[in-house]
Amino acid sequence: MAVRAAVLPAVGAPLEITEIDLPAPGPGQVRVRLAAAGVCHSDLSLSDGTMRVPVPAVLGHEGAGTVVAVGEGVGQPAPGAGVVLNWAPSCGSCHPCKLGEVWLCVNALAGAAQVYARTTDGTDLYPGLNVAAFAEETVVPASCVLPLPDGVPLTDAALLGCAVLTGYGAVHHSARVRAGETVAVFGVGGVGLATLQAARIAGASAIVAVDVSPEKEELARAAGATEYMVASDRTARDVRALTGGQGVDVAVECVGRAVTIRTAWESTRRGGRTTVVGIGGKDQQVTFNALELFHWGRTLSGCVYGNSDPAKDLPVLADHIRAGRFDLGALVTERITLEDIPQAFDNMLAGKGARALITF
Repeated sequence: MAVRAAVLPAVGAPLEITEIDLPAPGPGQVRVRLAAAGVCHSDLSLSDGTMRVPVPAVLGHEGAGTVVAVGEGVGQPAPGAGVVLNWAPSCGSCHPCKLGEVWLCVNALAGAAQVYARTTDGTDLYPGLNVAAFAEETVVPASCVLPLPDGVPLTDAALLGCAVLTGYGAVHHSARVRAGETVAVFGVGGVGLATLQAARIAGASAIVAVDVSPEKEELARAAGATEYMVASDRTARDVRALTGGQGVDVAVECVGRAVTIRTAWESTRRGGRTTVVGIGGKDQQVTFNALELFHWGRTLSGCVYGNSDPAKDLPVLADHIRAGRFDLGALVTERITLEDIPQAFDNMLAGKGARALITF
């Protein structure tokens, strides 16, 4: 069956909006009709080669939709069920999985190296980060879908698949923000806005949002920021000044640039925690000297997928959404079509907006 999709023909090449031939689901697979898909900075990183996947590929890893067919051996979900796509399913048997660190599963992206569809001229296509959400429909392993939580709109639920799990998990699992602590969030994109909301839910006493764009202040404050700063070479000093010269208890970096990581580190108090969520390239080198590592006693940690277990965290997030504590719609600054993805990439590079959401 032919469906429309955004195909990355080669690394660095423009996306092509075209029809692809999508097969019926095989054993253990499900076919999903997409309701929506978010355009994440990781998709841009895949497109430009910062992160590598086999190509040609259909990108898109943050999505939600309705199951339209299942392959042999699939009992759940059943056709007609609403689902959230999970781009990083855990295998349950590798070393990190056995330790309970399912977000570090070494086999999570095995599906991205498997051909899942073909172009109309017969060229093999790969599913980006496993789920190929930049398409009207997709076929994925049953392990790549999670039940749509009750009371969560199907379209907005797409954001649960990456931005929300990442931002919420960065606060609650990686940095482990406690009530009364101070937090700085660097980068007010989709993940940054989710992080701000999560810090508010955690009971942070002060939340500082930092971004290069002054236009994002309203978005940041609506998400929970108590202070907003436009990034400059004085940012770390300004953050410390806001906190009595100490620095914040927790800084979360959502950009993935060496200068921003270093600034987040310098904005954190002695003994504080700096969590890096942003994905940067290999050329982004961050340096520290041995004396400052000893003197400041800070903790610097990476954070993959919010250090989340989606099966456990989605019900918790759904409770926050139903109670009005977390606003999914507040992350979306633009609703677009497949044809608009290249412009959404350009907007991300220019620092405009937060999350663009493709609606089908």
